[in-house]
Amino acid sequence: MLTPNKSNVTSRNSFRWAATTLAGVSLAVGGIAATAQADDYPNSAVEFIVPWGPGGGSDVLMRLVSNHIEPHLGQPMPVINMPGVSGTTGLTDLADRDNDGYTVGQVHDGFMVSHHTGLTEYNWDDYEPIAAITASPQYLTVSADSPWETFEDFVEYAQDNPGEIRFGVTLGGVPHIHGAMIEEAEDLSFRYVGFEGTGERIRSLVGGHIDAAMGDIASSLQFVENEDLRFLAVGHTERMAQTPDVPTFAELGYENLNLSILRGLIAPLGTPQDRIEVLAAAVEAIAADEAFVTRVNNAGAEVQFMGPNEYREHLEALDATIERLAGNLQQ
Repeated sequence: MLTPNKSNVTSRNSFRWAATTLAGVSLAVGGIAATAQADDYPNSAVEFIVPWGPGGGSDVLMRLVSNHIEPHLGQPMPVINMPGVSGTTGLTDLADRDNDGYTVGQVHDGFMVSHHTGLTEYNWDDYEPIAAITASPQYLTVSADSPWETFEDFVEYAQDNPGEIRFGVTLGGVPHIHGAMIEEAEDLSFRYVGFEGTGERIRSLVGGHIDAAMGDIASSLQFVENEDLRFLAVGHTERMAQTPDVPTFAELGYENLNLSILRGLIAPLGTPQDRIEVLAAAVEAIAADEAFVTRVNNAGAEVQFMGPNEYREHLEALDATIERLAGNLQQ
């Protein structure tokens, strides 16, 4: 058996030290390069898929995001309208995009309704939440000629007359879910009447063809000010500046009736977390921009920012509610 001499051992140890040192240097250089590459993001425009047509609520509000975000992101975020099938066409396209942070999309509560009613196989957790940015609080709205001066009046009548109140909704949509949430809160039963959109059902309410509907500032406030309609309660975290006399459902004891359409940004699944954080930071910055806030308010909505983790928790909780109530929408 050969005994290694001291010079050979020293030589091998020196080689191992050199190899280890070179590997460490290589890793360090690689880490610096990776950090530099991450810090360089984004170095080109980030496409923003809005899965609705031009001129609608989502388009108007998300164009405000697009118009204000470039100084904070360092790159433009042009809106790409991709409407179709209740907002599912554009988000299906988003799911197939590269998860490199250069394509994002807009989502709201209706996407989860579409999933649980079988319209799309995709759901919120097939994407990476970035941030919530705007909320359109929804009001329980009735005719000013109705006998219901308060939400308590409305509930009492509905309890005594199950199935009698004609409640206007978009069947299988977010307003339908909101109606079902009100039903569940007090074990009520409404007779739902379907309409294509908010404007159509509010006009029907003004005309006396239905008894109640979910409305918002943009569609309904003018009718309230003209004393054609009455707001009974608003599904927001606090009273709205435009309607300071209208209580929130939470004030009335219904903590779970947070009836807003919350719009946010998502990215393809697997988008690197550091890039999600860059995008979220830019969204948070515009949420503090007074000019942006004013324009959102003028469009009938509120700025409501949630970062990636808080937004993920919100989507998860909302999804559980929609899944629980989705069966009621088929009745």
